[in-house]
Amino acid sequence: MPFCDNSGGFNDIQTKVNEFSDQKILYRKETDSDSLHRQKQLSLRDKKSTLKAPVFTSFSEGSMTVEAAFVIPLFLFAVLSLFYLFEVMAVQTNIRAGMQYAGKRYAEQAYFNPFVSTEELEQKIQEEVRAERLDQSCVKGGASGIDCSDSYVDLMNQILYLNTSYTLEIPVPVFGVFDVQKEEQIRIKGWCGYESAFPVSAEQKIVYVTETGVVYHRDYHCPYLDLSIHMVLSSGLEDLRNESGGKYYPCEKCGNRETGMGVYVTDYGNRYHTSLSCSGLKRKIYAVPLSETAGKGACSKCGG
Repeated sequence: MPFCDNSGGFNDIQTKVNEFSDQKILYRKETDSDSLHRQKQLSLRDKKSTLKAPVFTSFSEGSMTVEAAFVIPLFLFAVLSLFYLFEVMAVQTNIRAGMQYAGKRYAEQAYFNPFVSTEELEQKIQEEVRAERLDQSCVKGGASGIDCSDSYVDLMNQILYLNTSYTLEIPVPVFGVFDVQKEEQIRIKGWCGYESAFPVSAEQKIVYVTETGVVYHRDYHCPYLDLSIHMVLSSGLEDLRNESGGKYYPCEKCGNRETGMGVYVTDYGNRYHTSLSCSGLKRKIYAVPLSETAGKGACSKCGG
């Protein structure tokens, strides 16, 4: 009986040991399966991250490429427009300088030849600007594109109205070439005197008068008009006489001032001056018709 009990207890112990071993194996299997599952999840997460990264990079590179495709042509177009703006300004400045040169050449010859041809004006402009410069510019037709056909001369006043027209070719990428019409205008007075404010007939004589003079002069170089100023010693004024035999008296404007050794006198004047800049030593001479000298007598030297 005790033997049976012992064998029964041994069997129970052996059964419990086997159950514990089975549970341990089952736990190991479960543990291994969980770790394997986690590894799969981590590997899938890594795969997703590696798949997403290339897609994001390719999208960024694509957007930058599209922006560059728009920005670079716009930048080049702005630079090209700036260059053509400078060229247009340079062409306008050169052509106006050529017009000034052509007008000056006309003014020099207007007294002898009041007429001028448009071909001559165009030639003078090309001569000043240089035909090679115009041929290489944006002027349509180069040097031959300068047109002065609208220019004319006012023969009454000897004034040249110089009108120059030309066309600028402005190339615009994609859109083509645009033509811009330009026109420059200047007026040049011929060097042949001025038009009198009052009518003067051919029979009337021109005489010369001064602001304070009481006579008129027929000769512009009359000794009374052409002052000959001399410096003399102030100590000898009492014995000095002018060309008419008259004495010299102090000038009302500067004669009473203190002076050094010398004073200024003229050949036909009757005043001495202590200052060379005195207004009494200056003459304003006016050319007027003889009919406008009412009340004035003729000069004793040149009025006869």
